[in-house]
Amino acid sequence: MIMSLEIAAGFAGTTATLTLTGELDAGSAPAFKGEIEKLAGLGPTRLVLEVANLSFMASAGLRVLIFAKQKLGTGVDIYVVKPQPAIVDTLEKTGFHHSVFIVDQAPA
Repeated sequence: MIMSLEIAAGFAGTTATLTLTGELDAGSAPAFKGEIEKLAGLGPTRLVLEVANLSFMASAGLRVLIFAKQKLGTGVDIYVVKPQPAIVDTLEKTGFHHSVFIVDQAPA
């Protein structure tokens, strides 16, 4: 069974939100990157990634997170909301958890 990635995008005030469902791998990473590029043009001060239903993130997905941090700039906080334990593990093993906020709920 091939699991795809579904992405729902939203923008309210200066907060961009992407809800990711499925698997973030080499096949789906370009779509995720495309959404980041679109949102970057709107000038958000915060990016919220709702990932409770993201079951897998490959290194390609991590590369897009790094791209997002670089593309959006140091003034934009990235929140990773409700990640699965395996995704937290990936973020921690790579040290990227220092560059994002891992939280149980989206900031108000």
